[in-house]
Amino acid sequence: MQAREKVFAACGGGGGGFERGKMNGASTSETGAVTGSPVKKESRRPKYTKFTQQELPACKPLLTPGWVISIFLIVGIIFIPIGVVSLLASNKVVQIVHRYDQTCLPSNTTTKDEQLSYIQNPNTDKNCTVTLTVPKQMKSPVYVYYELDNFYQNHRRYVKSVDSSQLEGKSVSDLSSDCKPEDYVNGLPITPCGLIAWSLFNDTFNFSTVSNEYVPVNKNGIAWKSDVQKKFGSNVFPTNFPNNNRTGTSLIGGAELNSSLPLDQDEDLIVWMRTAALPNFRKLWGKIEQEFQAGDTISVAILNRYNTYSFKGKKKLVLSTTSWLGGKNIFMGVAYLTIGVLCIVLALVFLLIHLRHPRPLGDPSYLSWNRKNSHGTDNLRS
Repeated sequence: MQAREKVFAACGGGGGGFERGKMNGASTSETGAVTGSPVKKESRRPKYTKFTQQELPACKPLLTPGWVISIFLIVGIIFIPIGVVSLLASNKVVQIVHRYDQTCLPSNTTTKDEQLSYIQNPNTDKNCTVTLTVPKQMKSPVYVYYELDNFYQNHRRYVKSVDSSQLEGKSVSDLSSDCKPEDYVNGLPITPCGLIAWSLFNDTFNFSTVSNEYVPVNKNGIAWKSDVQKKFGSNVFPTNFPNNNRTGTSLIGGAELNSSLPLDQDEDLIVWMRTAALPNFRKLWGKIEQEFQAGDTISVAILNRYNTYSFKGKKKLVLSTTSWLGGKNIFMGVAYLTIGVLCIVLALVFLLIHLRHPRPLGDPSYLSWNRKNSHGTDNLRS
Protein backbone atom coordinates (compact mmCIF):
# COMPACT_ATOMS: atom_id res chain seq x y z
CA MET A 1 0.00 0.00 0.00
CA GLN A 2 2.82 2.41 0.89
CA ALA A 3 4.69 1.49 -2.31
CA ARG A 4 1.59 2.24 -4.41
CA GLU A 5 1.28 5.69 -2.80
CA LYS A 6 4.95 6.45 -3.52
CA VAL A 7 4.51 5.52 -7.22
CA PHE A 8 1.33 7.60 -7.36
CA ALA A 9 3.10 10.62 -5.89
CA ALA A 10 6.08 10.27 -8.24
CA CYS A 11 3.89 10.00 -11.34
CA GLY A 12 1.59 12.93 -10.80
CA GLY A 13 1.43 14.15 -7.28
CA GLY A 14 -1.65 14.12 -5.11
CA GLY A 15 -5.20 15.10 -5.90
CA GLY A 16 -5.56 12.65 -8.88
CA GLY A 17 -3.61 14.89 -11.25
CA PHE A 18 -2.20 11.93 -13.17
CA GLU A 19 -5.57 10.33 -13.73
CA ARG A 20 -7.18 13.61 -14.76
CA GLY A 21 -4.30 14.38 -17.10
CA LYS A 22 -4.54 10.95 -18.67
CA MET A 23 -8.28 11.19 -19.09
CA ASN A 24 -8.09 14.70 -20.56
CA GLY A 25 -5.38 13.65 -23.02
CA ALA A 26 -2.88 16.27 -21.69
CA SER A 27 0.36 16.19 -19.70
CA THR A 28 1.47 18.60 -17.03
CA SER A 29 4.90 19.97 -16.18
CA GLU A 30 6.39 20.41 -12.74
CA THR A 31 4.64 23.75 -12.42
CA GLY A 32 1.30 22.17 -13.38
CA ALA A 33 1.03 23.84 -16.84
CA VAL A 34 -0.38 21.94 -19.82
CA THR A 35 2.38 21.26 -22.38
CA GLY A 36 0.18 19.83 -25.23
CA SER A 37 -1.77 16.77 -26.44
CA PRO A 38 0.04 13.67 -27.68
CA VAL A 39 -0.43 12.64 -31.35
CA LYS A 40 -3.31 10.20 -31.64
CA LYS A 41 -2.25 6.98 -33.30
CA GLU A 42 -4.20 6.42 -36.53
CA SER A 43 -5.86 3.08 -36.95
CA ARG A 44 -4.98 0.91 -39.92
CA ARG A 45 -8.30 -0.76 -39.84
CA PRO A 46 -10.18 0.05 -43.06
CA LYS A 47 -13.47 1.82 -42.94
CA TYR A 48 -16.27 -0.65 -42.84
CA THR A 49 -18.46 -0.78 -45.95
CA LYS A 50 -20.36 -3.63 -47.50
CA PHE A 51 -18.29 -3.17 -50.67
CA THR A 52 -14.88 -3.48 -48.99
CA GLN A 53 -16.06 -6.41 -46.88
CA GLN A 54 -17.67 -8.10 -49.92
CA GLU A 55 -21.09 -8.20 -48.31
CA LEU A 56 -23.11 -6.73 -51.18
CA PRO A 57 -26.19 -8.72 -52.21
CA ALA A 58 -25.14 -11.49 -54.58
CA CYS A 59 -26.43 -14.72 -56.03
CA LYS A 60 -24.81 -17.64 -54.23
CA PRO A 61 -26.30 -20.75 -55.81
CA LEU A 62 -25.95 -24.18 -54.27
CA LEU A 63 -24.98 -26.71 -56.95
CA THR A 64 -26.97 -29.63 -55.66
CA PRO A 65 -27.15 -32.84 -57.75
CA GLY A 66 -30.61 -31.85 -58.96
CA TRP A 67 -29.40 -28.48 -60.21
CA VAL A 68 -26.32 -29.90 -61.92
CA ILE A 69 -28.26 -32.64 -63.72
CA SER A 70 -30.94 -30.16 -64.77
CA ILE A 71 -28.40 -27.67 -66.17
CA PHE A 72 -26.65 -30.34 -68.24
CA LEU A 73 -29.99 -31.58 -69.58
CA ILE A 74 -31.13 -28.07 -70.54
CA VAL A 75 -27.84 -27.28 -72.32
CA GLY A 76 -28.01 -30.57 -74.22
CA ILE A 77 -31.64 -30.09 -75.22
CA ILE A 78 -30.86 -26.58 -76.55
CA PHE A 79 -27.53 -27.34 -78.27
CA ILE A 80 -28.52 -30.50 -80.15
CA PRO A 81 -31.31 -28.86 -82.22
CA ILE A 82 -29.05 -25.89 -83.00
CA GLY A 83 -26.37 -28.29 -84.24
CA VAL A 84 -28.84 -30.20 -86.39
CA VAL A 85 -30.23 -27.00 -87.95
CA SER A 86 -26.69 -25.71 -88.63
CA LEU A 87 -25.67 -28.95 -90.35
CA LEU A 88 -28.83 -28.96 -92.48
CA ALA A 89 -28.18 -25.36 -93.55
CA SER A 90 -24.57 -26.21 -94.42
CA ASN A 91 -25.60 -29.29 -96.41
CA LYS A 92 -27.96 -27.17 -98.53
CA VAL A 93 -24.99 -25.19 -99.85
CA VAL A 94 -23.91 -26.46 -103.27
CA GLN A 95 -20.20 -26.15 -103.90
CA ILE A 96 -17.86 -26.98 -106.78
CA VAL A 97 -14.13 -27.01 -106.06
CA HIS A 98 -11.61 -27.57 -108.86
CA ARG A 99 -7.84 -27.44 -108.47
CA TYR A 100 -6.31 -26.10 -111.67
CA ASP A 101 -2.68 -25.25 -110.91
CA GLN A 102 -1.59 -28.70 -112.15
CA THR A 103 -4.20 -29.29 -114.85
CA CYS A 104 -3.31 -25.96 -116.49
CA LEU A 105 0.36 -26.90 -116.91
CA PRO A 106 1.78 -28.36 -120.11
CA SER A 107 2.29 -32.11 -119.96
CA ASN A 108 6.08 -31.76 -120.31
CA THR A 109 6.48 -29.62 -117.16
CA THR A 110 6.98 -32.22 -114.44
CA THR A 111 9.76 -30.77 -112.28
CA LYS A 112 9.68 -27.64 -110.16
CA ASP A 113 12.28 -25.90 -112.35
CA GLU A 114 10.23 -26.58 -115.47
CA GLN A 115 7.09 -25.24 -113.80
CA LEU A 116 8.89 -22.06 -112.70
CA SER A 117 10.35 -21.59 -116.16
CA TYR A 118 6.87 -21.92 -117.66
CA ILE A 119 5.07 -19.55 -115.28
CA GLN A 120 7.82 -16.89 -115.33
CA ASN A 121 8.18 -16.81 -119.11
CA PRO A 122 5.96 -14.00 -120.48
CA ASN A 123 5.90 -15.59 -123.94
CA THR A 124 4.35 -18.95 -123.00
CA ASP A 125 0.66 -19.58 -123.55
CA LYS A 126 -1.02 -19.72 -120.16
CA ASN A 127 -4.59 -20.24 -121.32
CA CYS A 128 -6.41 -23.42 -120.41
CA THR A 129 -10.01 -24.61 -120.33
CA VAL A 130 -11.65 -26.76 -117.67
CA THR A 131 -15.15 -28.21 -117.56
CA LEU A 132 -17.27 -28.25 -114.44
CA THR A 133 -20.45 -30.28 -113.89
CA VAL A 134 -23.13 -28.92 -111.58
CA PRO A 135 -24.06 -31.66 -109.04
CA LYS A 136 -27.25 -30.00 -107.73
CA GLN A 137 -29.36 -26.99 -108.52
CA MET A 138 -27.43 -23.80 -107.79
CA LYS A 139 -29.69 -20.83 -107.19
CA SER A 140 -28.62 -17.29 -107.96
CA PRO A 141 -26.32 -15.73 -106.93
CA VAL A 142 -23.44 -18.16 -107.40
CA TYR A 143 -20.26 -16.85 -105.78
CA VAL A 144 -16.91 -17.30 -107.51
CA TYR A 145 -13.87 -17.69 -105.24
CA TYR A 146 -10.19 -18.37 -105.80
CA GLU A 147 -8.52 -20.49 -103.14
CA LEU A 148 -4.81 -20.46 -102.33
CA ASP A 149 -3.02 -23.02 -100.18
CA ASN A 150 0.33 -22.60 -98.44
CA PHE A 151 0.29 -18.83 -98.98
CA TYR A 152 1.20 -17.09 -95.71
CA GLN A 153 -0.53 -13.74 -95.92
CA ASN A 154 -0.34 -13.68 -92.12
CA HIS A 155 3.46 -13.33 -92.09
CA ARG A 156 4.42 -10.36 -89.92
CA ARG A 157 6.51 -8.54 -92.52
CA TYR A 158 3.92 -9.17 -95.23
CA VAL A 159 1.03 -7.86 -93.11
CA LYS A 160 2.99 -4.71 -92.20
CA SER A 161 4.06 -4.03 -95.80
CA VAL A 162 1.44 -1.37 -96.50
CA ASP A 163 0.97 2.34 -95.91
CA SER A 164 -2.57 3.00 -94.69
CA SER A 165 -2.16 6.77 -94.90
CA GLN A 166 -1.24 6.50 -98.56
CA LEU A 167 -4.25 4.30 -99.34
CA GLU A 168 -6.56 6.83 -97.67
CA GLY A 169 -4.97 9.70 -99.58
CA LYS A 170 -3.53 11.46 -96.53
CA SER A 171 0.15 11.07 -97.40
CA VAL A 172 0.87 9.82 -100.92
CA SER A 173 4.56 10.65 -101.26
CA ASP A 174 5.93 10.34 -97.71
CA LEU A 175 5.89 6.54 -97.41
CA SER A 176 6.27 4.30 -94.41
CA SER A 177 9.49 2.29 -94.15
CA ASP A 178 7.37 -0.86 -93.86
CA CYS A 179 6.70 -0.70 -97.62
CA LYS A 180 10.28 -1.66 -98.48
CA PRO A 181 11.40 -2.93 -100.92
CA GLU A 182 8.31 -1.88 -102.92
CA ASP A 183 8.33 1.77 -101.81
CA TYR A 184 10.16 3.78 -104.47
CA VAL A 185 11.15 3.20 -108.06
CA ASN A 186 13.72 5.53 -109.63
CA GLY A 187 13.20 7.85 -106.66
CA LEU A 188 9.45 8.10 -107.23
CA PRO A 189 6.90 6.80 -104.72
CA ILE A 190 4.92 3.69 -105.64
CA THR A 191 1.15 3.88 -105.22
CA PRO A 192 0.02 1.59 -103.69
CA CYS A 193 3.27 0.61 -102.05
CA GLY A 194 4.19 -2.58 -100.22
CA LEU A 195 4.30 -6.31 -100.84
CA ILE A 196 0.58 -6.92 -100.40
CA ALA A 197 -0.43 -4.78 -103.37
CA TRP A 198 2.59 -5.96 -105.37
CA SER A 199 1.56 -9.64 -105.03
CA LEU A 200 -2.07 -9.09 -106.15
CA PHE A 201 -3.70 -12.25 -107.54
CA ASN A 202 -3.89 -12.02 -111.35
CA ASP A 203 -5.49 -15.23 -112.66
CA THR A 204 -8.72 -14.63 -114.58
CA PHE A 205 -11.78 -16.78 -115.29
CA ASN A 206 -14.31 -16.62 -118.14
CA PHE A 207 -17.44 -18.74 -117.90
CA SER A 208 -19.66 -20.10 -120.63
CA THR A 209 -22.23 -22.85 -121.10
CA VAL A 210 -21.95 -25.89 -123.40
CA SER A 211 -23.72 -23.95 -126.12
CA ASN A 212 -21.00 -21.27 -125.89
CA GLU A 213 -23.34 -18.82 -124.20
CA TYR A 214 -21.30 -16.31 -122.25
CA VAL A 215 -21.95 -16.23 -118.49
CA PRO A 216 -21.31 -12.73 -117.09
CA VAL A 217 -19.62 -12.24 -113.73
CA ASN A 218 -20.51 -9.25 -111.58
CA LYS A 219 -17.38 -7.74 -110.01
CA ASN A 220 -19.21 -5.02 -108.09
CA GLY A 221 -19.99 -5.33 -104.39
CA ILE A 222 -17.43 -8.05 -103.68
CA ALA A 223 -15.48 -5.97 -101.11
CA TRP A 224 -16.53 -4.95 -97.64
CA LYS A 225 -18.30 -1.57 -97.57
CA SER A 226 -16.25 -0.49 -94.57
CA ASP A 227 -13.03 -1.10 -96.51
CA VAL A 228 -14.28 0.76 -99.58
CA GLN A 229 -15.53 3.78 -97.65
CA LYS A 230 -12.86 4.15 -94.95
CA LYS A 231 -9.59 2.51 -96.04
CA PHE A 232 -9.23 3.54 -99.69
CA GLY A 233 -9.40 7.08 -101.03
CA SER A 234 -11.41 8.17 -104.03
CA ASN A 235 -8.62 10.54 -105.11
CA VAL A 236 -5.77 8.00 -104.97
CA PHE A 237 -4.67 6.51 -108.29
CA PRO A 238 -1.97 3.90 -109.01
CA THR A 239 1.33 5.49 -110.00
CA ASN A 240 4.75 3.98 -110.72
CA PHE A 241 3.32 0.53 -109.96
CA PRO A 242 6.01 -2.10 -110.74
CA ASN A 243 3.63 -4.70 -112.18
CA ASN A 244 2.55 -2.23 -114.87
CA ASN A 245 6.13 -2.11 -116.16
CA ARG A 246 6.11 -5.45 -117.95
CA THR A 247 9.07 -4.52 -120.15
CA GLY A 248 11.26 -3.33 -117.29
CA THR A 249 13.82 -5.20 -115.26
CA SER A 250 11.88 -5.12 -111.99
CA LEU A 251 10.45 -8.37 -110.69
CA ILE A 252 6.76 -8.77 -111.48
CA GLY A 253 4.66 -9.78 -108.50
CA GLY A 254 1.06 -10.09 -109.67
CA ALA A 255 -1.70 -8.17 -111.39
CA GLU A 256 -1.44 -4.81 -113.10
CA LEU A 257 -3.50 -1.88 -111.85
CA ASN A 258 -5.55 0.51 -113.95
CA SER A 259 -3.87 3.90 -113.52
CA SER A 260 -7.12 5.72 -114.37
CA LEU A 261 -9.18 3.84 -111.76
CA PRO A 262 -9.16 5.18 -108.15
CA LEU A 263 -8.29 2.66 -105.47
CA ASP A 264 -11.73 2.73 -103.85
CA GLN A 265 -13.21 1.36 -107.10
CA ASP A 266 -10.70 -1.45 -107.61
CA GLU A 267 -12.53 -4.09 -105.56
CA ASP A 268 -10.18 -6.91 -106.57
CA LEU A 269 -7.36 -4.98 -104.91
CA ILE A 270 -9.48 -4.15 -101.86
CA VAL A 271 -10.42 -7.82 -101.37
CA TRP A 272 -6.79 -8.88 -101.69
CA MET A 273 -5.54 -6.21 -99.27
CA ARG A 274 -7.64 -7.69 -96.45
CA THR A 275 -5.04 -10.27 -95.47
CA ALA A 276 -6.06 -13.78 -94.45
CA ALA A 277 -5.36 -15.19 -90.98
CA LEU A 278 -4.50 -18.71 -92.20
CA PRO A 279 -2.21 -20.02 -94.96
CA ASN A 280 -5.15 -21.67 -96.75
CA PHE A 281 -7.82 -19.14 -97.68
CA ARG A 282 -10.48 -18.13 -100.17
CA LYS A 283 -11.19 -14.70 -101.57
CA LEU A 284 -14.25 -13.57 -103.48
CA TRP A 285 -13.59 -12.97 -107.17
CA GLY A 286 -17.11 -12.23 -108.43
CA LYS A 287 -20.79 -13.19 -108.50
CA ILE A 288 -22.72 -15.05 -111.19
CA GLU A 289 -26.29 -13.82 -111.09
CA GLN A 290 -27.64 -16.81 -112.93
CA GLU A 291 -29.16 -20.12 -111.89
CA PHE A 292 -27.71 -23.51 -112.83
CA GLN A 293 -29.59 -26.79 -112.89
CA ALA A 294 -28.31 -30.19 -111.83
CA GLY A 295 -26.26 -31.76 -114.62
CA ASP A 296 -25.41 -28.47 -116.35
CA THR A 297 -21.90 -28.17 -117.75
CA ILE A 298 -19.89 -25.00 -117.28
CA SER A 299 -16.82 -24.28 -119.37
CA VAL A 300 -14.18 -22.10 -117.71
CA ALA A 301 -11.38 -20.41 -119.65
CA ILE A 302 -8.57 -19.81 -117.15
CA LEU A 303 -5.59 -17.54 -117.63
CA ASN A 304 -3.04 -19.26 -115.37
CA ARG A 305 -0.49 -16.53 -114.55
CA TYR A 306 -0.15 -16.44 -110.75
CA ASN A 307 3.03 -18.10 -109.51
CA THR A 308 2.39 -20.57 -106.69
CA TYR A 309 4.89 -23.13 -107.93
CA SER A 310 7.90 -21.51 -106.25
CA PHE A 311 6.49 -22.23 -102.76
CA LYS A 312 4.54 -25.43 -103.53
CA GLY A 313 1.22 -23.66 -103.32
CA LYS A 314 -2.12 -24.75 -104.75
CA LYS A 315 -4.74 -22.84 -106.70
CA LYS A 316 -8.40 -23.75 -106.79
CA LEU A 317 -11.51 -22.37 -108.42
CA VAL A 318 -14.61 -22.49 -106.21
CA LEU A 319 -18.26 -21.97 -107.20
CA SER A 320 -20.60 -21.87 -104.23
CA THR A 321 -24.07 -20.88 -103.16
CA THR A 322 -24.87 -19.63 -99.66
CA SER A 323 -27.41 -20.28 -96.93
CA TRP A 324 -28.71 -18.12 -94.09
CA LEU A 325 -25.56 -19.17 -92.19
CA GLY A 326 -23.18 -18.28 -95.02
CA GLY A 327 -21.01 -20.70 -96.98
CA LYS A 328 -20.48 -24.41 -96.52
CA ASN A 329 -19.00 -25.06 -93.08
CA ILE A 330 -19.90 -27.98 -90.84
CA PHE A 331 -17.72 -26.93 -87.90
CA MET A 332 -20.38 -25.00 -85.98
CA GLY A 333 -22.98 -27.73 -86.40
CA VAL A 334 -20.57 -30.45 -85.31
CA ALA A 335 -19.44 -28.35 -82.33
CA TYR A 336 -23.01 -27.78 -81.10
CA LEU A 337 -23.89 -31.45 -81.56
CA THR A 338 -20.77 -32.62 -79.74
CA ILE A 339 -21.33 -30.34 -76.75
CA GLY A 340 -25.04 -31.17 -76.61
CA VAL A 341 -24.49 -34.93 -76.69
CA LEU A 342 -21.70 -34.64 -74.12
CA CYS A 343 -23.98 -32.69 -71.75
CA ILE A 344 -26.77 -35.30 -72.10
CA VAL A 345 -24.32 -38.12 -71.37
CA LEU A 346 -22.92 -36.33 -68.32
CA ALA A 347 -26.44 -35.65 -67.03
CA LEU A 348 -27.33 -39.36 -67.31
CA VAL A 349 -24.08 -40.43 -65.62
CA PHE A 350 -24.61 -38.01 -62.72
CA LEU A 351 -28.22 -39.15 -62.39
CA LEU A 352 -27.20 -42.82 -62.13
CA ILE A 353 -24.51 -42.02 -59.58
CA HIS A 354 -26.96 -39.96 -57.53
CA LEU A 355 -29.58 -42.71 -57.57
CA ARG A 356 -27.17 -45.52 -56.69
CA HIS A 357 -24.99 -43.66 -54.21
CA PRO A 358 -26.98 -40.74 -52.83
CA ARG A 359 -25.28 -38.39 -50.40
CA PRO A 360 -27.25 -36.50 -47.73
CA LEU A 361 -27.15 -32.76 -48.20
CA GLY A 362 -26.14 -30.43 -45.38
CA ASP A 363 -28.45 -27.79 -44.00
CA PRO A 364 -27.85 -24.60 -46.06
CA SER A 365 -28.98 -22.47 -43.13
CA TYR A 366 -25.58 -23.11 -41.54
CA LEU A 367 -23.75 -21.41 -44.37
CA SER A 368 -22.02 -18.23 -43.31
CA TRP A 369 -24.07 -15.95 -45.54
CA ASN A 370 -27.32 -17.47 -44.24
CA ARG A 371 -26.48 -17.27 -40.53
CA LYS A 372 -27.85 -14.24 -38.68
CA ASN A 373 -27.30 -13.24 -35.11
CA SER A 374 -29.94 -11.83 -32.81
CA HIS A 375 -29.37 -8.30 -34.16
CA GLY A 376 -29.99 -9.35 -37.77
CA THR A 377 -26.39 -8.94 -38.91
CA ASP A 378 -23.99 -11.50 -40.31
CA ASN A 379 -21.97 -13.48 -37.81
CA LEU A 380 -18.87 -12.69 -39.85
CA ARG A 381 -19.22 -9.05 -38.81
CA SER A 382 -19.96 -9.68 -35.15
